[in-house]
Amino acid sequence: HAPGVKLVALFSPEHGIRGGGDERVPSTTDAATGLPIYSLYGDTLRPTDAMLAGLDVLVFDIQDAGVRFYTYITTMGYTMEAAASHHLAFYVLDRPNPLGGEVIEGPMLDRDRTNFVGYFPMPVRMAMTLGEMAQMFNTEDKIGVDLHVIRMRNWRRRDWFEDTGLPWVNPSPNLHSAKVEILYPGLEILQAGGVSVGRGTDNPFERLGAPWIHSAEFVNYMNRRSIPGVRFVRDQFMPNSGLYKGALCEGARVVVTNRASLRTMRMGIEIAAALAKLYPGKFDTAKMIE
Repeated sequence: HAPGVKLVALFSPEHGIRGGGDERVPSTTDAATGLPIYSLYGDTLRPTDAMLAGLDVLVFDIQDAGVRFYTYITTMGYTMEAAASHHLAFYVLDRPNPLGGEVIEGPMLDRDRTNFVGYFPMPVRMAMTLGEMAQMFNTEDKIGVDLHVIRMRNWRRRDWFEDTGLPWVNPSPNLHSAKVEILYPGLEILQAGGVSVGRGTDNPFERLGAPWIHSAEFVNYMNRRSIPGVRFVRDQFMPNSGLYKGALCEGARVVVTNRASLRTMRMGIEIAAALAKLYPGKFDTAKMIE
C-alpha cells in the first residue's frame, strides 16, 4: 500500500514465505495477493534472470536468528549479488539481532569454507544486524550494489529481542521462542556429531540426547563443569522426526539460569568434549567442522 510502489513478486528463503517449511520449498502463488512467490530454497538458491525481469528494486525484510549458519544471511548476500548484476537498487529493512549486539562468540569461518551455511568469514555469533552485515558484504566482498539500509529506531546494542517490545514470529519451525535463541547456536553445532537436539519434539534446542547417552552420568558430568549461566537436568524423549526418529533418547534438558553470563558457544564445545570423553566412538567431533 506504499504510495508510488507496485509490488509485483515475492521471494522466499529457507522455511518458506511464512517460516513454516522444513524441507526444500517450491515456487508458488501467494494466496493473499495472487503474486508469484519465487523460492530461493528450491530449484535455485539465487534469483534467476527471469525472476528479476522487469523489477526496479529488491527489498529484504526478514527476521534473522543472529547466527552465522542461519541461511537467511546467505540469501541476503546472494540476492545482493543478483541485484548488483541487474543494476537494481537493494533495500534492507533492518531488524534487531535477537541475541543482542554486544557479545561475539565462536571461531571465524575460513574464507575457503564459505558456502550456503556460511556466506562470509565471521564468527558464529556475530552481534550484527542484517543491515550492518549488508553494508559489510557490499564493501568487503565488493558487491557494488546500490544499497539502502532503513535503520531501526530506538534499538540499543544491549537489547535482547524481548526488550524491543516486538512480537516474536518464529523464523523457522524449530525456533519457537526468543528464549530458545540463546541456546540455539551452541546446541545446533552438536547435531552433525550424532546427537538429537530436540528436533521432532516439543522442545527443540532446549535438550539433547541419543540412544547411547546415559542421562544421569552425562548430567552429573556436565553440572560438575560449572558452565556459567546454565545447568543440566535429566531428560528422556522420542523424536517424531529428524535424527533418531522413533528411538528413545536419553540426555539432558538445558536450563538457562543467567542469560547474561552464558556463552553458548563455550557451552556447545563443553558438551561436545563431554560426549567424546564419555562415549568414545559414538560422538564424532570431526563432523562438527565439516
